[in-house]
Amino acid sequence: MAEQERGTISIGFVREALAGVRQRGLDAAGLLRQAGISPALLDTAQARVSPERYGALWLLIAETLDDEFFGLDARPMKCGSFTLLCHSVLHSDTLESALRRALRFLRLVLDDLAGTLTIDGGFAHIRLQERRGPQRMFAYATFLVLLHGLACWLVGRRIPIASADFRCGEPPELDEYRVLLCAQARFDQPETRIAIDARYLGMPVIQSERSLKVFLRGAPANFLVKYRNSASLTARIRRRLRDTAPAEWPDFETLAGQLQMTASTLRRRLDDEGQRYQSIKDDLRRDLAISYLSGSGTTLPDIAHALGFAEPSAFHRAFKKWTGSNPGDYRQGGQTGATVAPRRKRREPGRRTIR
Repeated sequence: MAEQERGTISIGFVREALAGVRQRGLDAAGLLRQAGISPALLDTAQARVSPERYGALWLLIAETLDDEFFGLDARPMKCGSFTLLCHSVLHSDTLESALRRALRFLRLVLDDLAGTLTIDGGFAHIRLQERRGPQRMFAYATFLVLLHGLACWLVGRRIPIASADFRCGEPPELDEYRVLLCAQARFDQPETRIAIDARYLGMPVIQSERSLKVFLRGAPANFLVKYRNSASLTARIRRRLRDTAPAEWPDFETLAGQLQMTASTLRRRLDDEGQRYQSIKDDLRRDLAISYLSGSGTTLPDIAHALGFAEPSAFHRAFKKWTGSNPGDYRQGGQTGATVAPRRKRREPGRRTIR
């Protein structure tokens, strides 16, 4: 597992990513199999996929549509655009200069969405203008994830999003977007915008041509999870639990003591975030299980043991409850997907990515 806080991707995001493929009558199921995602998971509301598989699907969709923006804009963001965007901002002196260049670049390659950067009251606001009226939440999120992920990478740290407003209605994957972007996200607002502390704008760009090659090879899976909202109490608890074997996770009262809180204070603060300790543990076990099933040859009994289950059958039942799929079926879907269709001809190093 990578050092950064990891997670998994809702199947709802997979459906959203495939919408443009389906509208064009293309083979969505084939792309899913090539990415190692079983098409059957689309029919299971609680299903989830690893960032690596979602990232692979993102790349396949971009190649199929010749559009790195999922067909969400009237003008395709042609393959190669993201790489050119990265090169256009890489030698900026500060984050502010990089963001202004990035927004100018995106204005050139997209027609329906454009962004501006303004500074007011100690906050830097990125506002989106829409040529065709309110967009799908997925369109806003794709634009902002690309921009925010790039900004965080340029300065080598996560930049907290202080607030986020969206013109669209509340999406079904509300909790997912709050983790991805901002816990204070609001919907049905007069404009779409995010705000960050303006002090971040003066931070120097620390990346180089060499580090850019590494960044592009890992995109987009790297910034789908690396720069998620990490300031919440839930995220702090997840990080603490990740440093301990699941069988040794503390009970609620012990955890409260470790966090220097009373149990009632911890419960109240988790309630404010819409979370329960048991849900946090279940979600982390689920994400760890999906990571094991997606990226290793570890046997199912060994995975069950690593996750703190006394019996493999208990792990099977829990995984089915979490994702709607048996662990064996989930792994088989990924293995089948990797062999159903041949990989495209290998490109030059660093070329198979969003760019």
